[in-house]
Amino acid sequence: MKRTFTMFGAKQPERPENGAFTMAEILLSLTIIGVVAAITLPSLTGNINERTWNTQRKTIYARFSQAIALMPALNGYGTLTEGDSSTSAVDTATETFITNGLAKVLKINNICDSEHLTDCGIASRISDIKGNIMDTPKTLVELNGFFNKSITYSNGVSMSYSQLDTKAAAFETQNGESIVAYYSPGCVGSQVGGSYYQAKMCANFIYDLNGTKGPNTVGKDIGFITVFYPTDSVVVAPVPLTRDTDKLEHSLIAKACRELDDNSRAPNLEEAASLFINKYLLALDETGNDYWTTTYDSNDSSKAYLFSMYAGWTFPYDRNTTKKTRCIKRF
Repeated sequence: MKRTFTMFGAKQPERPENGAFTMAEILLSLTIIGVVAAITLPSLTGNINERTWNTQRKTIYARFSQAIALMPALNGYGTLTEGDSSTSAVDTATETFITNGLAKVLKINNICDSEHLTDCGIASRISDIKGNIMDTPKTLVELNGFFNKSITYSNGVSMSYSQLDTKAAAFETQNGESIVAYYSPGCVGSQVGGSYYQAKMCANFIYDLNGTKGPNTVGKDIGFITVFYPTDSVVVAPVPLTRDTDKLEHSLIAKACRELDDNSRAPNLEEAASLFINKYLLALDETGNDYWTTTYDSNDSSKAYLFSMYAGWTFPYDRNTTKKTRCIKRF
């Protein structure tokens, strides 16, 4: 005996005697599958991309750390002669650093000067960590315009991050990454010892894990590696979150970072300095903030180091004071 069935009170067509689905049922099923796929596919694809980028970040950081450790010293490569009204500036520092230094310890396929970065797979425009479009920096000052600018605090202390404005250069690795390099030929060792000091950059690298292919966004396929101190160098590659913590006492910042992201933590001194070097990539406030770091004052355990994102200096401060920080991930 043939039967009919109803859905939502409406009489439905009888199912064929062979038990096959009707065309209406097939179309309805395909529609439902399409809607579910449209909802879940972007999230699934994003998760796959993030896992892939994380693996690539770990790999590139390991290779650069090993390469830098093999270099006897990082300073002294190339020349930088300031121009005047009659001569042009001569700047071979970064290119020479790559050619005569880095290329001897890292497999490099191609090297490009600051005017031809795109020939090494570098996108001419990228997105900062907040999605704002910016030109790929061709000089250190384009990376952070606060170099050599002085700020005077209420206590009368004046500070600035003194940094030569060298031109960038780019190269491609045999693993397929495109790298923009920024170099300071006169970098010095740690200046720890006074109340205020700077972690001086020797080299900074902006890496693009997949060349000009999108999304070309900081925190996704684009990141940075910074090297401090010419000997016994420290190599850091922090991946910052997109926003700061609230103002907190130093003892609470570790918990605050975990609450923002299970895998994040507060930066140490060199990692905070790396955030400052790459300030424009992170769209940090123009006036900047004093960020807590995890580095303690070795002479006074009641103090930890703050890092000024305005002036590039770090100094010990009472840990009971409330300050922000920018949490990071390490790979």
